[in-house]
Amino acid sequence: MKEYELVVLYHPDVGVDMAQSLAKVADVITGAKGKIIAEDDWGRKKLAYKIAGEDFAIYRIYTLELPSTAPKVINDALGINGEVLRYLLTTVDPKVKALIEEEKQRESEEEQAIKEVEE
Repeated sequence: MKEYELVVLYHPDVGVDMAQSLAKVADVITGAKGKIIAEDDWGRKKLAYKIAGEDFAIYRIYTLELPSTAPKVINDALGINGEVLRYLLTTVDPKVKALIEEEKQRESEEEQAIKEVEE
């Protein structure tokens, strides 16, 4: 299974029933034999331009593991979901992921060194 990132922009009026909308997207992913590794809620943000007449959207980022047939199923399901303004499903480049992990490790080591110096 490959690792993917899914960015979903939910309609701002969904905020009241967000749990139901999240469950629908999770059902689509698991129905396609995928697995949600992580979710990150970015909250309500202003859009750079109007989408379907809306100035704001609720951003949600998913990290997924999917079989090769799942992206088409997810694209088809989210494309007709009225609660989703836009979505983007991309593969995670292992080289970029390794660089990000390396940078996080370096930052934590620097923070630890600063704490040791302050003590």
